[in-house]
Amino acid sequence: MDRRQRKTREAIFNAFTQLLSKKNFNQITVEDIINRADIGRATFYSHFETKDFLLKELCEELFCHIFDVIEGHNSHRHIFDCDAPDSVFLHLFQHLQKNDNNILELLSSQNNELFLQYFESNLKELVISQLPLFESRKSDKLPKAFWIDHITSTFVGTLKWWIANGTKEPPEVITEYFFLAV
Repeated sequence: MDRRQRKTREAIFNAFTQLLSKKNFNQITVEDIINRADIGRATFYSHFETKDFLLKELCEELFCHIFDVIEGHNSHRHIFDCDAPDSVFLHLFQHLQKNDNNILELLSSQNNELFLQYFESNLKELVISQLPLFESRKSDKLPKAFWIDHITSTFVGTLKWWIANGTKEPPEVITEYFFLAV
């Protein structure tokens, strides 16, 4: 993706997340998004098929960025930029604290359940890639699928608690809470 396309995509993401923090997802139109992003309709559709696809892509951008770090890619080709720590979970909490692309507004808005559905499906992939971190805590009696869902739910629960309490704890502390709770 060239620089112009990346900037347009970022403008669409920013416009969309700003609208989501103020309106219900079902009330937002593509027209609202293109007006706020100051782009044409054809430009929007050259990047995203629908607003549902846009929401899904926003979540995927975050996780693709995290997965790139896991796989050792040093250059980030995504809308998120950072110096990645060793822990992917800390990395994720750092992005959330920085509030990249208004993600905290999405998570605390009336649309948070929709966003969390996409977030959780990508988070499961992240958890699966990091299962060795949790192996010493897993009982042999637990099925692997249950264990993955448990870790994912614990992360989401930790995240919801953190947001509800004003993200007062630094990412390092909330990551520690997450690991202690699993």
